[in-house]
Amino acid sequence: MSADLQMKDVSGTFRSVRTMMFDRHRPDPSAGPLTNGPATVSFPAVTARQFRIVVSGWGPLGEIDLSGAARLESYVEKTLGKTYQEPQPNWATYMWPTQPEPERSDLTVAPASIVDLSAKVEPDGTLTWQVPAGEWTILRSGMAPTGVMNGPASPEGTGYEIDKMSRPLAKAHFDAFLGKLLRRMPKEDRSALRHVVADSYEQGSQNWTDGFAETFRRRYGYDPIPFLPVFGGRIVRSADASERFLWDLRRLIADRIATEYVGGLRDESRKHGLDLWLENYGHWGFVGEFMTYGSQAEEIGGEFWTEGSLGSIELRAAASAAHVYGKPVVHAEAWTSGGPLWALDPWALKKRGDWAATEGINHFVMHVYIHQPSERTPGISTWFGTEFNRHNTWFPRAGEWIESIRRQHFLLQQGRYVADVAYFIGEDAPKMIGTRQPELPEGYSYDYIDAKSIVSRLKVVNGRLTLPSGISYRALVLPPQTTMRPEVLRRVRDLVAAGATIVGTPPEKSPSLQNYPSADAEVVRLAKELWAGERFGKGQVLNDLKKALDLPPDMEGLPGDKALWIHRSTSEGEIYFLTNQTDEPLKMAPTFRVSGRQPELWDAVEGSHRDLPEFRMAGGRTTVPLELAPRESTFVVFRRKASTDGGGTNFPQPTPLSTLEGAWNVAFDPKWGGPSSVTFDGLIDWTKRPEEGIRHYSGTAVYRKEFESAAPKGKVYLDLGEIHSMGRVKLNGQDLGLVWCAPWRIDATKALRAGTNRLEIEVTNTWQNRLIGDLNLPEDQRKTSATVVPFQANSPLRPAGLVGPVRLIAFP
Repeated sequence: MSADLQMKDVSGTFRSVRTMMFDRHRPDPSAGPLTNGPATVSFPAVTARQFRIVVSGWGPLGEIDLSGAARLESYVEKTLGKTYQEPQPNWATYMWPTQPEPERSDLTVAPASIVDLSAKVEPDGTLTWQVPAGEWTILRSGMAPTGVMNGPASPEGTGYEIDKMSRPLAKAHFDAFLGKLLRRMPKEDRSALRHVVADSYEQGSQNWTDGFAETFRRRYGYDPIPFLPVFGGRIVRSADASERFLWDLRRLIADRIATEYVGGLRDESRKHGLDLWLENYGHWGFVGEFMTYGSQAEEIGGEFWTEGSLGSIELRAAASAAHVYGKPVVHAEAWTSGGPLWALDPWALKKRGDWAATEGINHFVMHVYIHQPSERTPGISTWFGTEFNRHNTWFPRAGEWIESIRRQHFLLQQGRYVADVAYFIGEDAPKMIGTRQPELPEGYSYDYIDAKSIVSRLKVVNGRLTLPSGISYRALVLPPQTTMRPEVLRRVRDLVAAGATIVGTPPEKSPSLQNYPSADAEVVRLAKELWAGERFGKGQVLNDLKKALDLPPDMEGLPGDKALWIHRSTSEGEIYFLTNQTDEPLKMAPTFRVSGRQPELWDAVEGSHRDLPEFRMAGGRTTVPLELAPRESTFVVFRRKASTDGGGTNFPQPTPLSTLEGAWNVAFDPKWGGPSSVTFDGLIDWTKRPEEGIRHYSGTAVYRKEFESAAPKGKVYLDLGEIHSMGRVKLNGQDLGLVWCAPWRIDATKALRAGTNRLEIEVTNTWQNRLIGDLNLPEDQRKTSATVVPFQANSPLRPAGLVGPVRLIAFP
C-alpha cells in the first residue's frame, strides 16, 4: 500500500507532504512477530487547517495517527519486528535512507536522563521507586515468544521454534529430536546416515535473547539498555545514534544466529559423526547474513525450482559462500517445484539443471523422493516437489539421466572455480545476496565476499586477491554505499598496499555506534589516504571495473544469454562447461582464455570424449567452433599441449543411411488401458490415435521392428527423431542405452549387423494423459490413484510415444 499525506495550502490546493510505502500483506509471525506493527514515517513540521491521506493499493489499515512527537522511521522493520514480505529480499532491502534529525533536541531522549529501574522491581512486578521531581515516562521492556511454530511438520513434531541465538537451546533441540533417534540406533546400523539437514530459514525474526545485553556490551563496548526506547520508535540521543544502535543490533543478531544456531547444530552433529548440510538463506524472515551463516556448516546448499525466479538468489548465495570458505562441493535442492505434477520428465528438467551448474552448483539433492508405501499409483505427491520416486512412470527407467548428472558434477568438482571479481556484500544485516554495481562485463565470473573473509582470509599473491583454497580474484568491488567499519577499511588498505586492485568510492563514516565518533574519524583518515590517487603501494584504486580487470575475458563469443558457461581450473588443465539454454540448435565460436593446449569435447550424456581438431590460437586465447543441439550442454577441456592451430571439422555432418518406414508392432500394458499388441502402420503421436486406451495411455510401450542393413562403416547412430518422453533402445538383443534428450540419437555401431536386425524401443511417457483420461471415467473404472491431480477432464493431452522418423545415420 501507499499513503500520501497532503496538506491544504492557502490557495486551497492540497499538496503532498510525505508519501510512504508499507506492506503488511503477510500477517504471520514467520514474517515478523509484530504482525501488524505500525508503519512509521517522519516529515518536517507543517501547519495547515486541513490534512488528508490518499491511500492506494490494498492491505489492512487499522489506524492513522498524526503526531508532533519525534519517531524513528520504519522502527518496526529496523528492529526486525517485521521482515520483508516476499520470499527474496534484494541487497538493499534492509538499508534505509538517512532520517533528518528532529528540529528540537527536546523531542529526543537524552541517554543521561534514562534511569534503569530493573533492580527496583519485585518478583511480583511491583515497582518501588522514589520518583524525582518532574515528569517521567516509565517504560517496561521484556522478552516474549515470537509465536512462530515450526512447519511443515507432523502433529507430534509441531511446536514453537527455538531461540536461534542460544547455543544451549540449539543443543536441547538437537537432543530432544535427532538425539532421540540416534540413541535408538546402534552406530553400526546407521552407516548411511551421514548428514543433518538444516533447510532454508523460513521461520521469522527475533531481536533479543537471554544474556544479550552483556553479549552486546562485550561486542561493541557500550550499554544497549539506554537504547531500549528505540524498540518503540523513540529517538535516543539522536536519529543518527539510534540508527547506529539498530545497525549494531541487526549485525549482532545475524552473527549470533550463525555462530550459536548453525554452529551449535554443527557441533552437536559432529559429536555423532555427522556433517551439517545447510541452506544458507531463507524466505519469509531470514535475519542472517548469508556468507557468515553458511560459513558455519560443513556443506552448503542452494535451491532452484523447475521454473520461475526461485534460485536466482539462492544458488549464487550458496556457491559464493562455498567458494570463499573453501568448500569444493556446492549442493542444491534441485527442482523443488514448478509445472504441473506428474507432467515433467528429464527433458523438461534439463535446461534448468544445466543453468544451475553455471551458477556454481556441482551436486544435486533431488527434491523430492516419497517412499510410496502403497502400491496405488501414481500415489502420494506434494505440491512442492518433482516426483522422483518409484511410482513415477519414467523415474525407475532413467538411470542414464542420473548417470549423466553424476558425470557432469564429477567434472565440475575438479580443481578450483575460476573468477576474476569479488563483489563485497557490505556489512549490513540481514543480507541474503550481494549486489553487482557496476555490473560485471560479459565473459568474466564473480563471487560475493563478506567482511570477515576480507579481514581474515584474503591475501595478495601475484597481484590477485587469493583465498586459502587457491581461488583468486583480479579485483575487489566495493558496494555503492558510504559506510564501512574502520577495521574492514584498514584491511582493504593493507591489501591494496600489497598489490590488490579495488573498485569503488571512498566510505565516509562507520555504520556502527562502536567507538563513535573516533571510528568515523579513522574512516575519513583511511579513505583520504587510500583514495589520494589511483596508485597506492603496489596496488591501485579505480572507478572503472573494465580498467581494473586489465585482462581479456575468460569467455568471449557466446550468443548472449542463449549460452551460459562456467570455468574450473586444475593442475592438469582447464575445464569449461557450456549449456544451450534455448530450444534451438546453436552454432558459435567461443574464445577461451587458454592457449597452447588441445581442446577436447567431453559429453556427459554419452560418457565420451574426443579431440576437437578445428581451433585457432591467438593473443593467449583459443577459439573453438562449437555446435550444441537444443538444451544440450557439454564440456570443453584443455589438457594436452598443442603447438599449432588445428585443422579439420569439429562437427562433421552425418550421412543418412536409411529411414525405418512402414509398420511397427507396439505392445502396451493392458493394466493402463492400452492393447497388449497393436500394429502401427506408421509412427504417430499416441494422442492422435483413435483408441481411447492409447490416447490416454501412460507408462511404457515396446516398439518392435525388423530391418535390413549393410555392414556399418565408421560410426552409425540410430536417430529416433521425435519421442515423448524417452526410449530405451535394444538392437539385436544388446541394450544400447536410453535416449532422453537432444540430439535424440544413440550409437548403434557395435550392435548393428549386415543383414536382418531386430530393434526394440521401450518408450515411456508421463502420467499426465492417464490422469486426464481417468477424470472422464466413473471413479470405479479409474486406473490411477493420486493424492493430487492438477488436471481437468478437458485438459490438453501431452504428446506421447515415438513419432520419429527413425533413421540410421553415419559419421566419419
